[in-house]
Amino acid sequence: MEVINRYVTTKSHINGTPKESDFEIKSSTLVVSAEPGSNDVVLKNLYVSIDPYQINRFKSYSSSQESISDAMAIAPGEVISAHGVAKVVASENAEFEKDDLVVGMVCWGEYTVIKGDQYMLRKLDPMAMGFPLSYHIGAFGTSGLTAYSGLFEVGKLSKGEKVFVSAAAGSVGHLAGQYAKQLGCYVVGCAGSKEKVALLKEKLDFDEAFNYKDEPNLKSTIKEYFPDGIDIYFDNVGGEMLEASIANMKNFGRVVACGAISEYTNTNKPAALNMVEIIYKRIMIRGFLVTDFFNIYPDFLSFTVNHLRKDSLKTLEDISVGLESIPNAFLGLFHGANIGKKIVKLADD
Repeated sequence: MEVINRYVTTKSHINGTPKESDFEIKSSTLVVSAEPGSNDVVLKNLYVSIDPYQINRFKSYSSSQESISDAMAIAPGEVISAHGVAKVVASENAEFEKDDLVVGMVCWGEYTVIKGDQYMLRKLDPMAMGFPLSYHIGAFGTSGLTAYSGLFEVGKLSKGEKVFVSAAAGSVGHLAGQYAKQLGCYVVGCAGSKEKVALLKEKLDFDEAFNYKDEPNLKSTIKEYFPDGIDIYFDNVGGEMLEASIANMKNFGRVVACGAISEYTNTNKPAALNMVEIIYKRIMIRGFLVTDFFNIYPDFLSFTVNHLRKDSLKTLEDISVGLESIPNAFLGLFHGANIGKKIVKLADD
């Protein structure tokens, strides 16, 4: 059987803030069958993840920078890979059968053909059954694992510590703050609207939250919430927010460098770190990628599932519908439009 497979791609490199005109929808004919003996798997994509880090894959210089090449640079016109949930429609791989539900690297398209070694493709974990499929790319996916590993593995979080989370209403931040609360920590988050601030405090149990857009002096604002200093700053923003947070760190404080969305589209304003302060306060700053911690996935999933079932953890999702909505969904990330994990639903399961 042949189908028309539609997919989203970029028209050219994107070096600044993305625009809708940077993207287009292409189509190609796809044979929905796997060649005998090929080890191929053909998937119908159900949900795909929309993540701000992907802008770094679209830049003209991404393929020449080793650090960004590690995040898989994408040239204009190429299929855009992304985490997603899919249904197997044909398989020549012994590990997967028709109608299996799987999660892994698919693409911003209606179908994906996985060839060879099934890179990052696995069946849904039985431990997480009974939850919406979208959770498998959010709370149970890379967003959740990023928050969990960032706090517990990178930050070495201890009970009762003081934690500051930027972009706290985003896909990773809203989970990171709640994970810290499970250990009795004092948690403050910042976000970009009154609605998000209220959500953090009223629904997600953050101790405090503030709208950074209303604060002319971030350094003094953070000082108000952390008069004795910050133990862990979970950084999703970089730039001025990182500078202000470092100024308010305790001795031996830890900065978990997860993302730098303020710098992704504006390379003219990178963080200017106060190295004297970092040295004399013995502050640790460590960047990481979620792929560094796939080995702890079972522990992360058990912890997350248990707290979701007990309702001591909540997850936020922002779901758009249809392939055509992908470009705008992506653009919205850079204007603070999303609340929680941004996902696009492509088909019913």
